[in-house]
Amino acid sequence: MSAALIERRHVSVRGVVQGVGFRPFVYRLAHDHALTGWVLNHSGGVEIEVEGAPTALAAFVHDLAAEAPPLARIVAVDVDDVPPVGEDTFEIRHSVAQAGRYQLISPDIATCADCRRELLDPADRRYRYPFTNCTNCGPRFTIIRDIPYDRPLTTMAAFPMCPACQAEYDDPLDRRFHAQPNACPVCGPHVWLEHAGRPEPAAERDDALRLAVEMLLDGKVLALKGLGGFHLACDATNRTAVKTLRARKRRPDRPLAVMMPALDEVRRHCHVSPAEEELLTSQQAPVVLLRWRAESNIVPQVAPGNLYLGVMLPYTPLHHVLLRDAGRPLVMTSGNLSDEPIARENDEARRRLGPLADALLLHNRDIHARYDDSVLFVTHLPQPVMASAAGAKQSPPTQSTNLPIYQPQFIRRSRGYAPFPIHLPFHVRPTLGVGPELKSTFCLARDEFAFLSQHIGDLENLETLEHFEHSVDLFKHLFRVDPDLVAHDLHPDYLSTRWALEQDAEAIG
Repeated sequence: MSAALIERRHVSVRGVVQGVGFRPFVYRLAHDHALTGWVLNHSGGVEIEVEGAPTALAAFVHDLAAEAPPLARIVAVDVDDVPPVGEDTFEIRHSVAQAGRYQLISPDIATCADCRRELLDPADRRYRYPFTNCTNCGPRFTIIRDIPYDRPLTTMAAFPMCPACQAEYDDPLDRRFHAQPNACPVCGPHVWLEHAGRPEPAAERDDALRLAVEMLLDGKVLALKGLGGFHLACDATNRTAVKTLRARKRRPDRPLAVMMPALDEVRRHCHVSPAEEELLTSQQAPVVLLRWRAESNIVPQVAPGNLYLGVMLPYTPLHHVLLRDAGRPLVMTSGNLSDEPIARENDEARRRLGPLADALLLHNRDIHARYDDSVLFVTHLPQPVMASAAGAKQSPPTQSTNLPIYQPQFIRRSRGYAPFPIHLPFHVRPTLGVGPELKSTFCLARDEFAFLSQHIGDLENLETLEHFEHSVDLFKHLFRVDPDLVAHDLHPDYLSTRWALEQDAEAIG
């Protein structure tokens, strides 16, 4: 091709574009369009330079947004002309840290269909491996210590990859290319089970999973370490087990969430609309409030006096294996004593959850950010009506309205959604809003983004305040925000208000 027909573009992409398979997508796209150049991560997003025919460059830029990976969320694409340099290949370069720059971070995502198939395939090397993941699913926010999002800056840094995992990680055409939590039974984290009060393994790896299921089916209460903290689990069809969990947790009446193995099982116990099914099976996999069937054998003590049941599907490989083996619904409620934050670390769980559980199913992948389950319900909106000439009401023609007939509503926004921001229609100075005392969240804002925190809990004790402070510090660090302004409620006795006033006094002092 004549040199006169060769051009080069510098492309900057902002949004959730790290940890979602964006660089291998760019690599494949460049090859599809016969372009040379490079792509790299930096602290503010993804940087690309591509060189080739003008028509191919235009198609590349168009496809960059139109065909982005399913977990990517592109906020802006900036394109500039730069001089050609005459490369022969397209390469993926090492990440670059840049002071003061920040990027949007993906929430943790439920196990994808490809990983589920491997997890349940006896011939696969990841059969029943509780930490199976790829660039399309798995932990993100809960394991990130800093940006850019690379393995050394996550809690997976402690697990060097074996040759098989490293080959996947290094292959731009593999779906695990640069999947930072990539691991297998040979090189990755593992689980073990301890009886409460005895900090030595009673069983390890797959034997631990099988023993955990045996204990659950025998009516025991287990503390399970998950993505962003611990759950307390028991058999949801066992009245004695549920009553025991409630007594130990000091939660006499409030509903408990239930995890079910599959959608067919959910339909056996609850009425499920298409909108509710869409939420349950989404990549966020939240708890969804569903109308409880009278014929369900889940015991009433799970949600006393309620017509609705909080239901979720398995969202990690660990949950998929346990629920598949148990073959029945399990209570899966936050791993805490009432009004405390969920336990995050193993020693913390031994201390705080040991008195509540008969055994603890632990693992050695550290959790950097606590992360409760999100909870939603679907409100059904009335169809609009029109008045006839005679004044009688009638349904409008289908094409007369674009209104949806349902609307998902948050009760608790956390796993799967936070810390993805709200995109504001204006720029804002660096601001921290500390929120209320009950059902606490906070909001950290800069530029055109409002970063809503995960659910913190009720700010009524030291443990929850410490969780709040750690989360604020984490958001400030990840999103490179030093607030000029701190907003708080006017109630002088709220812990959040008192904390905000202390920050203001320290700044003045």
